[in-house]
Amino acid sequence: MTVMLAPKIAQSPITADGLIYDWNLVESVRPIAKAGRILFFDETLRDGIQSPSVKDPSIEDKLRVLHLMDALGIDAADLGLPGAGPRAVEDVTRLTREIVDQRLAILPGAAARTHINDVRPIVEVSQRVGRPIEVLAFLGSSPIRQYAESWDLERMTTMAREAIAFAVKEGLPVSFVTEDTIRSRPETLDKLFRAAIDAGATRLVLCDTVGHATPDGTMALIRFARAVIASMGLTGQIGLDWHGHNDRGMALVNAIHALEAGVDRLHGTGLGIGERVGNTSMDQMLFNLKLLECIDNDLTRLLDYCRAVSEACDWPIARNYPLAGSDAFRTATGVHAAAIIKAERKGDEWLADRIYSGVPAGMFGKAQEIEVGHMSGASNVQYWLAKRGIAFDEGLVQHVLDQAKRTNHTLAEPEILAAVAAYAQAPR
Repeated sequence: MTVMLAPKIAQSPITADGLIYDWNLVESVRPIAKAGRILFFDETLRDGIQSPSVKDPSIEDKLRVLHLMDALGIDAADLGLPGAGPRAVEDVTRLTREIVDQRLAILPGAAARTHINDVRPIVEVSQRVGRPIEVLAFLGSSPIRQYAESWDLERMTTMAREAIAFAVKEGLPVSFVTEDTIRSRPETLDKLFRAAIDAGATRLVLCDTVGHATPDGTMALIRFARAVIASMGLTGQIGLDWHGHNDRGMALVNAIHALEAGVDRLHGTGLGIGERVGNTSMDQMLFNLKLLECIDNDLTRLLDYCRAVSEACDWPIARNYPLAGSDAFRTATGVHAAAIIKAERKGDEWLADRIYSGVPAGMFGKAQEIEVGHMSGASNVQYWLAKRGIAFDEGLVQHVLDQAKRTNHTLAEPEILAAVAAYAQAPR
């Protein structure tokens, strides 16, 4: 007979007086996260707006988004690519000046190819505003990119070393970004990492540029990068970032595994906007790490951030988008609604907010919503009417429910009100 042993549990997964057994806490990232504060780098205003479907926001909208990043405790932001032209220079200058003038805590960063001509505009903006700007110097490192560009490793190493050394000489912090790191050869990365660190880079940014990574691949790459840093005797002195894309739908889970594997800074964009299907969603990352108790950031303005990004980029939020979507906390199913209503009748908001929801709506400024549709029961109708102060009897409830059962959709408010009016006018 095989005996199945329960896993060793380092901390209790029982929460809220035993009402939830949380398997997420049996083996969680929390002990690793507690080793050091998790940092967040927001790419919305650079990598995010490279999406072919978003609008490049006005500077006023960018400023609004920047302030919301700061309010959420996001540590740094990529403000643009000054090497792209005059408008990019103007926007990066204005955004950096806002950070200085308004004494925001968020740190400014800007992207550049590993070329002195791309780094120089960042230096000039920094000198003009009087504030250091982190340079994120990027270089394609995968064999497929090397082949397409006709680059050899010696040339790549020289490009990285010269660009980084120039920025460091000008007094700017530098993070070395290897594009498509997840598909790059270890011997190539080893040489590039060492050259970048020797030239003065204080961070390595590991990128899943094309959304190729799986959790196992993410962790293997990070272990390799940490080993290179350790072999140089620089453990704890060189920061390690993870920058992911969502082409295989794994961006969020990869980011959490990256944290578990030892990175200290995670990149993301508001609503996950970005090239092709987008980047790791910053908002989803934040609220998931909050629920995992890895961070204590004040996320009361997280929905404001999502809405600001949506409006600034002309990017509608999908109805089923986690947290910010209009359907995130809606139900028209009779069984679900009945459970929520019973919980509310017990006078327990905590219970009502979790009985059919893995994300507590109230924690993030939203509420559970009960609608009426073809899969509803009488309790849905009673709840809906009571919430709006509409007096009802058994006949009205049945009349509205009958209307719902004859449809193939969730009833909109005007449809229910029309049914209420028709019932009131009907002879009895």
